[in-house]
Amino acid sequence: MTNSVVHGLPRWSLAVPPLAFVVLVLSWGRDLGTVLLVLVCAGLGAAVIAAVHHAEVVAHRVGEPFGTLILALAVTIIEVALIVTLMASGGDKAASLARDTVFAAVMITCNGILGLALVVGSIRHHVQEFRVQASSGALAVMTALVTLSLVLPTFTTSESGPRFSPVQLAFAGVVSLVMYGVFVFVQTVRHRDYFLPVKPAATPEEEEEQHAAAPSGRVALSSLGLLFVCLVAVVGLAKVVSPKLEAAVESAGAPLAVVGVVIALLVLLPETVAAVRAALRNRLQTSVNLALGSALASIGLTIPAIAVASIWLTGPLVLGLDGKEMVLFALTVVTSMMTLATGKATLLQGAVHLMVFSAFLFLAVSP
Repeated sequence: MTNSVVHGLPRWSLAVPPLAFVVLVLSWGRDLGTVLLVLVCAGLGAAVIAAVHHAEVVAHRVGEPFGTLILALAVTIIEVALIVTLMASGGDKAASLARDTVFAAVMITCNGILGLALVVGSIRHHVQEFRVQASSGALAVMTALVTLSLVLPTFTTSESGPRFSPVQLAFAGVVSLVMYGVFVFVQTVRHRDYFLPVKPAATPEEEEEQHAAAPSGRVALSSLGLLFVCLVAVVGLAKVVSPKLEAAVESAGAPLAVVGVVIALLVLLPETVAAVRAALRNRLQTSVNLALGSALASIGLTIPAIAVASIWLTGPLVLGLDGKEMVLFALTVVTSMMTLATGKATLLQGAVHLMVFSAFLFLAVSP
């Protein structure tokens, strides 16, 4: 034990999760003043950094792709719980909350996170490699999930708008859960090697880090628990700042859907930071696993949860995308197919994805 490490973990990583949770408790349900708002923002940023650290500790213990899967699943489960809670108390105003959140998550992960990782990694390593078998399979599942869950409702025969009937929603929930379950089985059991990084570490420092002794089971379990606390704090603090965001959006004359996009950006910060760090280490496959895996988890778990929650939810549920969003989704699929087809990525592909993401953000503010 040293002055900076306790039980194999840095002291700051042990202190940040409970402190961020305390800030969440103190700020929950309150009108944020200047001081409390600063504390919430500081707690949110610190919780994101701590979450990425603990996710990397767990990943080092269990190995890839389990590490990225744990981070994506943890964030998504908490996010789904938040969506269901807001829908239960939001009434008609929350009718499109699930659709907006899931679609924003898809655009953020497939264009924002992936594009940023490609750009940052390519600036440092010029050309980065990944496995086509993994990326193409994940993209196929993501395309099918979004089409069946968010595009199809617009073209059903429902007279009340772009919605599924109860039977159709149940079918979509089962299909989503089955497809995501099969993907996780393939990723972790049947073809796990497809999802492992292609190249070894690029520098002696990275080589030493990669071959460092794995943390003990006790340390890994501690990090797993602290990771969960961090993610609860991230999602909760994102919800706490949402009224301030909503007020700012309304004063700027922008659509309220922007609030959902901003909250999704905050919630997905841990995956973003982890993906960029992996790309800097020339482990682009890990970045791709995080980006596409988060998109798959968001759809594959949200739709079944909404299908079950619809049993007691009384408000309307709008799932169908409009024309503008379908065009953006189609562009994302085509661009992703071209990016992921060769197994190599450069600065150009990353710039294209970031421009598509910027178009999504611009049209969200100025529809």
